[in-house]
Amino acid sequence: MRRERRPSPDARPGHPPAHTRTVIAYTITRDAIRALPQARKEAVACRDYVMAKIAYLSGVRAAELCGVCMRDVHWEAGQWGRFLVQGKGAGGSGPRQREAFLFEQGRELLWWYVEEVRGLFRDDPEHPSAPLFPSERLPAAVAALNMPIAPPLVPSTFRRALRAASVAHLPGPVQELFPHLLRHACATHNYERGMSLWEVQRLLGHWWSTTTVRYLLTAQGDPEEAARRESSERAAQRLVVNTGSLR
Repeated sequence: MRRERRPSPDARPGHPPAHTRTVIAYTITRDAIRALPQARKEAVACRDYVMAKIAYLSGVRAAELCGVCMRDVHWEAGQWGRFLVQGKGAGGSGPRQREAFLFEQGRELLWWYVEEVRGLFRDDPEHPSAPLFPSERLPAAVAALNMPIAPPLVPSTFRRALRAASVAHLPGPVQELFPHLLRHACATHNYERGMSLWEVQRLLGHWWSTTTVRYLLTAQGDPEEAARRESSERAAQRLVVNTGSLR
């Protein structure tokens, strides 16, 4: 699906879509959202916020997210769109391409970013090889080449930005975020909401289910949560057996 307009370089991005700003335990809070228009580099602040939210929703690794190009986003795939990442291969076999999931919130948020924010950077966002999340800094050697695309943001810069934002805006027991914590939170929260182990495994791009199980230790270690899941499973089984018998 091709976008119909490109933001003016003088434009200022508005707030992200409303329902993507929900406060959750492992993402940036409303205080950070309100701070976006006052940021020293507004486009950079919006980029970092979107990256943190997409990392949480999709469960991708920092290196995978930083490597996404504009051509890798497929709005028409699946129910809400998907994007391609270069994932880790099993047993040191090297990177392998896989699909990552946007879900409803991620689609709306990423669409807002592409429409209103991505064009504020200094390269050509219409170029298929342009990074989805570019660096705002152009090294002198790169600038001398007069290339149409900027270099992508590197994972270490994303980690520093996420840590700085969480220290400034995140209250509660978890006051410092890093990308892999968002990946663990994605796995745990989706499992607690009812995703099967196999679905979480596919979401994270794990080759072995035993790797996924390690991500879910916090969920499995909560007796109250385990009892709730067991009760829900028994209720679901009764619904299958006694279809139509509910009053």
